[in-house]
Amino acid sequence: MGKRKGGNKGVDASSFTRLNIDSCERTSKDSAALAKTSLEEVEEVVEERTESSFSDSAPPSSIIGSDKTSADYYFDSYSHFGIHEEMLKDTIRTKAYQNAIYHNTFLFKDKVVLDVGAGTGILSLFCAKAGAKHVYALECSQMADMAKEIVEVNGYSNVITVVKGKVEEIDLPVSHVDIIISEWMGYFLLFENMLSTVLCARDRWLVEDGIVLPDKASLYLTAIEDADYKEDKIEFWNNVYGFNMNCIKKQAMMEPLVDTVDHNQIVTNCQLLKTMDISKMTIGDASFTAPFKLVAERNDFIHAFVAYFDVSFTQCHKPMGFSTGPRSKATHWKQTVLYLEDVLTICEGEALVGSITVEPNKKNPRDIEIMLKYSLSGQRSQVSRTQYYKMR
Repeated sequence: MGKRKGGNKGVDASSFTRLNIDSCERTSKDSAALAKTSLEEVEEVVEERTESSFSDSAPPSSIIGSDKTSADYYFDSYSHFGIHEEMLKDTIRTKAYQNAIYHNTFLFKDKVVLDVGAGTGILSLFCAKAGAKHVYALECSQMADMAKEIVEVNGYSNVITVVKGKVEEIDLPVSHVDIIISEWMGYFLLFENMLSTVLCARDRWLVEDGIVLPDKASLYLTAIEDADYKEDKIEFWNNVYGFNMNCIKKQAMMEPLVDTVDHNQIVTNCQLLKTMDISKMTIGDASFTAPFKLVAERNDFIHAFVAYFDVSFTQCHKPMGFSTGPRSKATHWKQTVLYLEDVLTICEGEALVGSITVEPNKKNPRDIEIMLKYSLSGQRSQVSRTQYYKMR
């Protein structure tokens, strides 16, 4: 998984954004009306193509270092303060949780809370300050030792208990909790697969009428023009000081790029791919195939798909949430860019249709396998292709 140089761009210190600020309601109704293919027709078009899966149509396996996965360094990476500094300074993220808790103290008053993946313990501290009866801050990395000290120095040792270990392996001092809170989202929403840990905790300890915060997450797809950066990032390997290094280009194409996308690059509407209800879903629901239809809002070129997600706290008195989309204020999640082998020449009103299949890597579930099937039958471009990507 690649990243562009530079850190989080323009994270604003103001309050969190409302959910769906980047939703499909922002798309051009006029452009959508020009599309001749309905979403139902798209589903029929891609039905035959989506029958195949990664098991019977696997991507090339000759990637250098493909035997190494994020499992090798996942927990150790969260032991370093730097990654926590980045997340804490992401005010869109952190203030969204803070406001969801502080503006809804009635949810937390005298309740037992479990904070899954507590890190520094910031969410646990918010819950304790909001009146929780007791908070269990569960953290697997070495940061748990720091969290204990942070809890003590802030005077909450009588309310917050830091528990070091994995959800799947440890036992809590209590049989049930009233609320589970977690900041589990990864790049592309599902990278690192921490969602499975939250679901495990839910099934083990949450009371029947308990609350999961946040409780909804939605993944979206759009398409962008990105000629300059694709030339620098991908086409660079065609001629490196006079030598052909095209074999590396093939690997670079398969690795999604995490970066902040300028909203002016967006060429099409956005498409909702999947909404997950964390309070009800099973881990199997995180593997899915979804059809899409992206309608051009202007004449332009398409170089990549872009994925982003929205998160919401619907159990609050007033629904709250934030978006990681290109039209919202930047977060540390940025967006996920998936470059296309083709440069698509698309005219206003034409539809780029296809399907996306997402599932965890079988060897290491923290990594993600993505299969994109897309086609365009336009005035100036006719393309039908399948591409594979791996986030690791």
